Amino acid sequence: MAINEPGIQTLIKRADSAYTLVMMVAKRSRQLIDGAQPLLEREGQKPIAVAIEEIDRGLVTFHRNLEDED
Repeated sequence: MAINEPGIQTLIKRADSAYTLVMMVAKRSRQLIDGAQPLLEREGQKPIAVAIEEIDRGLVTFHRNLEDED
C-alpha cells in the first residue's frame, strides 16, 4: 500500500470529519504499538499503515457519545 492509497477522499467517508479520522488513525496506531492484535495479517507494515487499512476496510469505526457534548 502506497502512502497515498487509499486517498483522503475515500477515508473521510469512514468518519464525520477530518479531525475524527486523524484521531481514529492515531488511536488505533497507538493500540497496535502497545501490543493490540492487528485485525489484518500484514507482516512488515508500520502500525499507521495497518491502522489506515483497517479503517478503510471498515474494521475500525468510531462512536460519538452525544451526551458528552452538552
